[in-house]
Amino acid sequence: MDVQPTSQSRLGQVKRVPAEWEPQAAVWIAWPHNPQTWPQHFDPIPDCFRRFIRLISEVVPVNVIGDPKLRQQAAVEAWTNVSWFDIPTNDCWIRDYGPTFVVDGLRSDGSQQHSAIDWNYNSWGGKYPPWDADNAATAQIIQQTDWPRVAGGLTVEGGALEWDGSGRLLTTTDCLVTDTRNPGLSKPEIENRIQELTGTHEIVWVDGGGLIGDDTDGHIDQLARFIDRETVVVAACDDASDPNRPGLEANERLLRDWAGKTSPTVSVHRLPIPPARSVEGQRVPESYCNFLRLGPDRLLVPTFGCDKQDSQAIGLLGELARRGSPQIEVIGIDCRDLVWGLGALHCASCNQPDV
Repeated sequence: MDVQPTSQSRLGQVKRVPAEWEPQAAVWIAWPHNPQTWPQHFDPIPDCFRRFIRLISEVVPVNVIGDPKLRQQAAVEAWTNVSWFDIPTNDCWIRDYGPTFVVDGLRSDGSQQHSAIDWNYNSWGGKYPPWDADNAATAQIIQQTDWPRVAGGLTVEGGALEWDGSGRLLTTTDCLVTDTRNPGLSKPEIENRIQELTGTHEIVWVDGGGLIGDDTDGHIDQLARFIDRETVVVAACDDASDPNRPGLEANERLLRDWAGKTSPTVSVHRLPIPPARSVEGQRVPESYCNFLRLGPDRLLVPTFGCDKQDSQAIGLLGELARRGSPQIEVIGIDCRDLVWGLGALHCASCNQPDV
């Protein structure tokens, strides 16, 4: 069902995108099948996804999508709390083509009003054709959720958008205001459309720099994430010789400057990336910011085979998350194979809030 977006609900309650620490109805996963996503290293990937799905399904239902021909190969449908949907895809990075779920306030009978945005998707500015199945999958996912569908009218990837649950958004210019995604549209025009659709009232453009090897042009879910409405972690680099350092330091400065001026104010915490690592001669974009939050119950953190940095990241994220969710369980998942596809846990998932 298509509906026309409005900036406020009928009862005057401003719409918002729920935060990922809020309760979740499901996590959507797209089954991996494209060997070109992990050239010469695809074999371990299905088992990576199976481990990932199991850890999610222990606390949140998992909805897996894929071509019907992949159903038997995936062998996850019989698992508890896991469902399969015959929705073909080109690739597995469902965060970027999946819906953005928006709470629109309350209806007159007191029930929750909501909508799901179907943005345009063109594989990060046309980098990896074809992407038609991925772009079409969003509407099919929304149909399965029974949420009203809203056409986004912009080319936007979910990994480029990081909300705090109350209308503040972190993003980057290079992922939105470009001729390869939204030609002819100015930054104010894009801001206005996002605000209209999502109720966002404050947009922070985190434009210091991205990670070497990241083909998204600087997705925010690799660079900075909200832990709660008053806490942000930012990817940092402790190696002065690493070419990633200047851009990440600039992001941190920008966020610290904003954090003291916004309301409520925000504390910013450095989340150092691991040492540089290459696969097939290409540096991979490893960042602990690509964690997956499963409501108040579990936090899944990508790890990269660096004991010191992995432990520090798990420790810091656990410490910060437990301030708001004392019972939360923090679990590391080895993503050394997964990240050769240039994404990790957040990239490979799409949260559906429970409203």
